[in-house]
Amino acid sequence: MRSIDVHKLSDGAAFGRFHAGVLFWCAIIIICDGYDLAVAGIALPSIMKEMGVTPQSAGFMVSSALFGMMFGAIFLGTIADKIGRRKAIAICVALFSIFTAAAGMTSDPVMFSVMRFLAGLGIGGVMPNVVAQMTEYSPKKIRATMVTLMFSGYAVGGMLAALLGKGMLEAYGWSSVFLAAGVPVLLIPFILKSMPESMPFLIRAGRFDELKAIVARMEPSYAAGAQDRFVVPSPDRVAGATIGKLFQDGRGFSTVMFWVAFFMCLFMVYALSSWLAKLMAGAGYSLGSALTFVLVLNFGAMIGAVGGGWLADRFHIKYVLVGMYALAAVSITLLGFKVPTPVLFVLVGFAGASTIGTQIVTYAYAGQFYPMAIRATGIGWASGVGRSGAILAPIVIGTLVGMALPLEQNFMAMAIPAVIATVAVSMIRHGRSASLAALAPVHADAAEAV
Repeated sequence: MRSIDVHKLSDGAAFGRFHAGVLFWCAIIIICDGYDLAVAGIALPSIMKEMGVTPQSAGFMVSSALFGMMFGAIFLGTIADKIGRRKAIAICVALFSIFTAAAGMTSDPVMFSVMRFLAGLGIGGVMPNVVAQMTEYSPKKIRATMVTLMFSGYAVGGMLAALLGKGMLEAYGWSSVFLAAGVPVLLIPFILKSMPESMPFLIRAGRFDELKAIVARMEPSYAAGAQDRFVVPSPDRVAGATIGKLFQDGRGFSTVMFWVAFFMCLFMVYALSSWLAKLMAGAGYSLGSALTFVLVLNFGAMIGAVGGGWLADRFHIKYVLVGMYALAAVSITLLGFKVPTPVLFVLVGFAGASTIGTQIVTYAYAGQFYPMAIRATGIGWASGVGRSGAILAPIVIGTLVGMALPLEQNFMAMAIPAVIATVAVSMIRHGRSASLAALAPVHADAAEAV
């Protein structure tokens, strides 16, 4: 009888068609997720004009989706470790597609907020699940690159929303860009058919034939045997994916630091995503030009995510993140000052790279920090707690916009969280389950995966 360590097998596998397939589906889901989230900020000036709402009320309308995301990240992230990740992902796609489209058919601020809250459950719930999925099935030596490349789809979704917004808002009205968000519901049957299930879940469920088929596709050199016994490393054999496990084995303090970092980064991400177009329009740019800034923000996010992942596979991901958060503090602060337009575009790109891009790398860090059995739970709680920062951001910045403060003070308010996040990430420490050595870059000639 052979004991097959599925975690070790996944760590050492060579990238192939199986990995490309997982990456493809996770990226498609994140693109749809990013579109659904960005669409509110793109349409915000038009929504405010048509519904006649104040900046502060508009902030609450945007935050309704973020409030839903907080619950979705916590509960749909945690439940995936119990019902299976594939099924949880399908539920999330259904939620954010159907209810974002439904929001486009409303004309009342309250009903709009209710629909966005329900969509937010899916938007928030899918993130920890796809991160956990991509982390589990990525070869260790390119894991951070794979996760951040997948998550750069979030920025692609934001860019898609900006491009469609420029073409559709004036021609068809703001509701059209929301109705377009219903299309991904058609992908659910393909996701259920193509997406592999989590390996620890299959072991717990006793679905060994399905597991053998997945392992054979993941590592073609594996030859299935009738007596093969599948196991996971002891840190991944945690019984029950409960929040208490996040504070065991020396993980408690670092779990709190992750929560602080997620809170601060998501505050910056949603402050910029929700209000950049409106602030730039208020600074004298046309709506089309203001949407171009959103496009540049998300293009910078994609570069930051992929570049940050590339760096994280070559240096300690913790120290890469410290540098990225520091860059966010500087670039966002400078956005509020008068500079030539080409320089402003560069600063917006840096802001996107060091906020949205940094958040993506932070997800990758959390995915590597927690053992496989509680990975979705750990990422889900960090993302869920962080959502409170996302909820506050549109409201706080909306209040500042309503006070007619100078532009530089609005951007300074967005930059302060970057300083706090820099300190929080620098204080993360690694106990028995996740040492810095384990999170260090792994090269082809390195020793066996942990």
